[in-house]
Amino acid sequence: MMEAMSEQSAVDVHSPAAAQAAELATARKDIIRIATAGSVDDGKSTLIGRLLYDSKAVYEDQYAAIERASKGDYVDLALLTDGLRAEREQGITIDVAYRYFSTPRRTFILADTPGHVQYTRNMVTGASTADLAIVLVDARKGMLEQSRRHAFLASLLRVPHLVVAVNKMDLVDWSQETFEAISDEFSAFAARLDVPDLTVVPISALHGDNVVSQSEKAPWYQGPSLLHHLEHVHVASDRNLVDVRFPVQYVVRPQSDAFHDYRGYAGTMASGVLRTGDEVQVLPSGLTTTVAAIDGPRGPVEEAFAPMAVTVRLADDLDVSRGDLLCRPGNVPQATQDLDALVCWMADEPLRPRQRLAVKHTTRTVRAMVKELTYRLDVNTLHRDLEAGELGLNDIGRVKLRTTQPLFVDDYNRNRVTGRFILVDEATNATVGAGMLPPHR
Repeated sequence: MMEAMSEQSAVDVHSPAAAQAAELATARKDIIRIATAGSVDDGKSTLIGRLLYDSKAVYEDQYAAIERASKGDYVDLALLTDGLRAEREQGITIDVAYRYFSTPRRTFILADTPGHVQYTRNMVTGASTADLAIVLVDARKGMLEQSRRHAFLASLLRVPHLVVAVNKMDLVDWSQETFEAISDEFSAFAARLDVPDLTVVPISALHGDNVVSQSEKAPWYQGPSLLHHLEHVHVASDRNLVDVRFPVQYVVRPQSDAFHDYRGYAGTMASGVLRTGDEVQVLPSGLTTTVAAIDGPRGPVEEAFAPMAVTVRLADDLDVSRGDLLCRPGNVPQATQDLDALVCWMADEPLRPRQRLAVKHTTRTVRAMVKELTYRLDVNTLHRDLEAGELGLNDIGRVKLRTTQPLFVDDYNRNRVTGRFILVDEATNATVGAGMLPPHR
């Protein structure tokens, strides 16, 4: 059985097959990050378990283990993702669980994010890097307040593609009217949120209908199955290939006999395309030079683009260190010490004006002070509370910060890497907030 499954490309995250699949996908630029969200008991974990099982990403011993742990008269696939004991006991998702699986077309990184309102911070964590978000809706209950909240958070975090999976269709006898009512209501709400791409799919995660292959139980539905949509959704054009942004993470100086004079600047391309011979400007110094060479993990490459990790060599010996940024001279980010950001607060101790924090933005860390809390946002009603004096745990609000040194930023809408930052408590070194820089209105 194990041999048969390995022949069908069963992918476990720790196996050599997974490493090879990830390597191939990286070479093809074909990794897609997905965040799932939904209300409690909508079936998120069951859906992810179904995707893992039906795409042959579960080994026989794993399946046997969850078969033994299942309490009902069916195999509870949710146990594949709900790994914490508290999650299994309560039947809910608490932490963000990352799962990896692969098909011949793509490698998927799935973040199973909690549905509870008290875990908004976990949803923000999982969706901040996602290419696509799946919001589950229970066909019996329709759109709930939490469904609206998750759609709003996905749009706030600029997730380019949104999929609404109307789950438990088997419990409403695959009613076309029920599905279309939910689809119309969600589409009307999404129209207010600036969602660029919305797809609605009727599924039954428990039985696997319309998850991996199309189901005969919904002859009225002519669209693709969920996995088919995930395999074919076009994400390459979502990446910013215009603005060259290369935050320097590490200065490579081997000083060995083989590489006596080697000096390179290692980091991950945040956006844009960088080629050998391109003129670049170093921030904050403002000095310009040209790219002498670009080294990838397996040797020199002619060009680098997001999200490649490379080492850039420059034609001139300039003073470049960690936290500096390479860009094109005619296309530079904004240098500012005043951040006007939407902040999701993640600590028990509230955020208040005059508070001092550290701001980590790309590879640069500076100290900052909270100047003002403009408003607190109600993510359920989109109401702005202008009288709010603090942000509590899981609250989102508009905050003005003043930093001790300039940061090189873009609008989050244009660049999700240089448009975001995290807030760190200097005393404990704990991450206490996540911020996004929206366009000024």
